[in-house]
Amino acid sequence: MGLLLTGIVLFCVVHLFPSLMPAARDRLVSRLGENPYKAVFSVLILAGLILIVLGWKAAVPRPVYIPPMAPGLLPSALVFAGLVLFLAAQMRGYLKRVLRHPQMIGTVLWAVSHLLTNGDSRSVLLFGSLLIWAVLEILLCNRRDGPRQELPAAAGKFDLMAIVAGGLAFAVIGHFHLRLFGVSPF
Repeated sequence: MGLLLTGIVLFCVVHLFPSLMPAARDRLVSRLGENPYKAVFSVLILAGLILIVLGWKAAVPRPVYIPPMAPGLLPSALVFAGLVLFLAAQMRGYLKRVLRHPQMIGTVLWAVSHLLTNGDSRSVLLFGSLLIWAVLEILLCNRRDGPRQELPAAAGKFDLMAIVAGGLAFAVIGHFHLRLFGVSPF
């Protein structure tokens, strides 16, 4: 479980760094340059993800609670909506215009879905941690950035693209979920 926890901490701390310590982030960017900073950030995130995957596979799951739901319609709908919002964050649609942090809200939906259907120790650690991280990220970014001054321009075609891409991602992940993670989401 230590490897999984190390990966989660690395992933979350690196992501929280810019919103927790914006002045330190700015100093690092000015010292390293924008692209080298992004490269270091990306390498650390990738290292965290690799540790999470290796830690997940190595961890022996122990029951923590009885999940209130089995895989099915509601958990799947939450994951689908999470994927759509995750992708919408990269587009100039109305979802991004209305929701300040669609990517983090999508992560919250994804994590909640998995906590509703998984009650083992490694699932609670991973999905619970990422749920807490996403909520913290929203709160810290709002504090750092202050009130929204101007809403970004939007076009409905980008929301449609996010829905279609989210549907494709959902289908692909759903198809390979059993093989990749050992659990069928359906």
